[in-house]
Amino acid sequence: MSDILPTLEFPSALVNLEHPLNNFRTALAGTGPVRIVAMGSSSTAGLDHVVAYPARLELYLRRHFKDHDQRPNIRIDVFNRGKGGEDAPQEVKRFNDDIFADNPSLVLWQVGTNAVFRKELFNFDEVVSKIAEGLKILRGHPTMDVVLIDPQYVTAMLYDDNAELSEKMVLAIRTAAEDAKVNLFQRWALMRHWHVSNNASFEQLLAADDSLKLHQSDWSTMHVARALRSAILKAIGAAQKCGCLITPADTAPSAPPAPVGQS
Repeated sequence: MSDILPTLEFPSALVNLEHPLNNFRTALAGTGPVRIVAMGSSSTAGLDHVVAYPARLELYLRRHFKDHDQRPNIRIDVFNRGKGGEDAPQEVKRFNDDIFADNPSLVLWQVGTNAVFRKELFNFDEVVSKIAEGLKILRGHPTMDVVLIDPQYVTAMLYDDNAELSEKMVLAIRTAAEDAKVNLFQRWALMRHWHVSNNASFEQLLAADDSLKLHQSDWSTMHVARALRSAILKAIGAAQKCGCLITPADTAPSAPPAPVGQS
């Protein structure tokens, strides 16, 4: 990765969520653990040398509610339920054991990547149908909020005919979210903005030793986690008290990746 990292923008139209997270907000007003489940594939599970977004999100939210919006009676727990190679058909089968058993107030479901990257193993229409089915199941639990997360904008998703299929999947995920009236975190559009508008190279967005050209670098994962933290906090009605909330004018400084524990 180049030592000179670009300044990144976080357009509110790409970062902010459409619907409030009322169940998560209610849980934060109580006592004990407040649970978030991150369901997905390998970009949720993470690589050995990259701090996965669920771990960063847990750290960032715990710090916010300790230092900026003090809530001593709760503890944020983010459970990483990512499993490499899977997509919606396999993930929906895991809902009972990997989501409902933990009784979370917020579910983050990253979906759609392997239906493109491993398209020879998946039926596109079946994956889209399973996303809709999964959202219906999740929406049947009235104490949980749901945020869909679409694919990462990286080289492997743009090879040959993957680019067209990726755009088709991103649109299908958006439509599924709209139909189910759940939030969508637009990772694809945000990372595309960084590449196209902020001149972040794929070398910088990708993990350096990932021969698949599929998984994000620690640097880009950190900034996706920052954006997701801001989106969640705004969706529970948090006030602008600290740097945890990204405004349209905010940018990420062109600095080296923050060590674990820094935002």
